[in-house]
Amino acid sequence: MPERRTVALVTLGCARNEVDSEELAGRLEADGWELVEDADAADVAVVNTCGFVEAAKKDSVDALLEANDLKGHGRTQAVVAVGCMAERYGKDLAEALPEADGVLGFDDYEDISGRLQTILSGGNVEAHAPRDRRKLLPISPAERQEAGSGIALPGHAPVAPPVDLPDGLAPASGPRAPLRRRLDGTPVASVKLASGCDRRCSFCAIPSFRGSFISRRPSDVLNETRWLAEQGVKEIMLVSENNTSYGKDLGDIRLLESLLPELAGVDGIERVRVSYLQPAEMRPGLIDVLTGTEKVVPYFDLSFQHSAPGVLRAMRRFGDTDRFLELLDTIRAKAPQAGVRSNFIVGFPGETEADYVELERFLNGARLDAIGVFGYSDEEGTEAATYENKLDEDVVAQRLARLSRLAEQLVSQRAEERVGETVQVLVESVDEEEGVVGRGAHQAPETDGQVRLTSGAGLTIGRMVEAKVVGTEGVDLVAEPLEIAEEADR
Repeated sequence: MPERRTVALVTLGCARNEVDSEELAGRLEADGWELVEDADAADVAVVNTCGFVEAAKKDSVDALLEANDLKGHGRTQAVVAVGCMAERYGKDLAEALPEADGVLGFDDYEDISGRLQTILSGGNVEAHAPRDRRKLLPISPAERQEAGSGIALPGHAPVAPPVDLPDGLAPASGPRAPLRRRLDGTPVASVKLASGCDRRCSFCAIPSFRGSFISRRPSDVLNETRWLAEQGVKEIMLVSENNTSYGKDLGDIRLLESLLPELAGVDGIERVRVSYLQPAEMRPGLIDVLTGTEKVVPYFDLSFQHSAPGVLRAMRRFGDTDRFLELLDTIRAKAPQAGVRSNFIVGFPGETEADYVELERFLNGARLDAIGVFGYSDEEGTEAATYENKLDEDVVAQRLARLSRLAEQLVSQRAEERVGETVQVLVESVDEEEGVVGRGAHQAPETDGQVRLTSGAGLTIGRMVEAKVVGTEGVDLVAEPLEIAEEADR
């Protein structure tokens, strides 16, 4: 019996990429590949790249080079690039990085097994030719569902699975749907609501390589969530480029409001989290559902980016400091313990010192739980890259350092405000040295800090524990489990 082909998936970037990797893993396993965790134990290492900003692109190149170094020293015979950077640059990436044995775009995902087998056999798979994916779908959202049926959309593309699927591998959402294989045993998993984006932020290239916005059908999202619950998942995080637009191409912009209670009702799911929300698209009904639905956490990942009106207009965005603070006041009036995070760009072309000070005013009043700060840099193919009033690199670096220091102080202060609160902690790791660590409702995976429990006898990964916050460690919380104390008193 011939030895099974082995493949390792190395994932960089955001939660959307993690979902894509699990879809690729499902396709490959269904076609007979053996999934292995480490690249040096695989015949082929597939690197799911990120193409968002320069730092992410550098990390992707480094990961490809690192995997390439394994060739000739172990089992690894080939290294293949997929994901956003591969989709965005295609042939240019292949020419600049000959160490990659293949550069595959989203259109290659449906036959990923065949592509990898050809590469392993010494054959040639032509590098992906990039194209503006916004032009593949109609301008009108209402016309996209039918038109999108023949277009490669990671997380959407229909697959006819084999009759007999390996254990733990199932269609994520029906008899003709993306296959998915979990790549870790954590109690949290992301679920795609949609892909692509219709916004035209002047600094962002994502729509050009992810395409226009297209929603997944609610039944698909529900079925995938049920399947994940069967795999032991306790928390799902809904992801897309813009969750506030969900349903607009299905004829109902308020579809998220009706879907969330259904997801929260899935047996085994203890927590539903929504990420990637646009402040300009927030509506009262959505706030009500996010703050008033059992098992849907009052968590707001709001993409503010800046708060000075002039900078926001140049970014092709909307709002200002006072309107943003008003939005936060509305949220906290309904859910005082709500978690809020956001990202900001400093040094945008034309940003004045007064604009920067206005951004500081917003941050000082916003009481955010987590803050990401980035210095502006040109992204090829974006409108902002053509702007003339660029700031000197030294000015951008200085403002980045200033705002980063302020952000660190503010999130630490916000954590201290939570001392005395009762939080629901999802246990994610239990270690003899590190102790028991998890996350509260206001903390998303990997980005927003964590909660260290002061005791954890008998606790296991995936358990939800009520705890009282007794201290902080920067953005992280220290909490005393109340349930364990009650059990000890009995």
